[in-house]
Amino acid sequence: MSETPDQAATRRRWITLAEVVAVSGVIIGALTLWMNWSDRRDDAREKAVASATAFAAEARFALRAVVEDGEVRLSDPIHELLETSITFPASLGIEQRSPATPRIEKDWFAGQVLKATDGASDEREGRLPVLVTASYRVGNAGRQGRAIVDIVWRTKGRLIGGRDLTVVAARVREQGGDAKRIEALWAAELKR
Repeated sequence: MSETPDQAATRRRWITLAEVVAVSGVIIGALTLWMNWSDRRDDAREKAVASATAFAAEARFALRAVVEDGEVRLSDPIHELLETSITFPASLGIEQRSPATPRIEKDWFAGQVLKATDGASDEREGRLPVLVTASYRVGNAGRQGRAIVDIVWRTKGRLIGGRDLTVVAARVREQGGDAKRIEALWAAELKR
């Protein structure tokens, strides 16, 4: 049996249509594969960014200061403070303190602040900037953070024996800082 020219044209048309369908299938498969790979890459990138953001939030030093029973208690809501050291302005002549529990006692600075403000009004209010350096742990890694804490104090004249100093409040002024910064803040406070 021989093919007529119409039958040969039909057969060639079907072969061409089959080839088009096959090539289309390969293209669709390749696009699907590329989109899946691209989605996985984007998901991996998003997970890495989320993980880095979570680690940065966990590692962030967020010191808090509150007054309880006349002394300043220091804490970090995220971390346990392992060691703390308190640096006072050098002009006061107070040694750096490293208490066993994170705190600042009034007795450490009251006498020196009263001397520095002597000659002014008996009733005065001011801020004493101190540098708090604390070590804490994030996972297995040790970290260290710094913050400047303002201790708000008030003096009051006594009938006998000069003046008395009380601690009114404490607040974190800024994260970071160094000894020069607290010295500058204290000098500005004395000029008020």
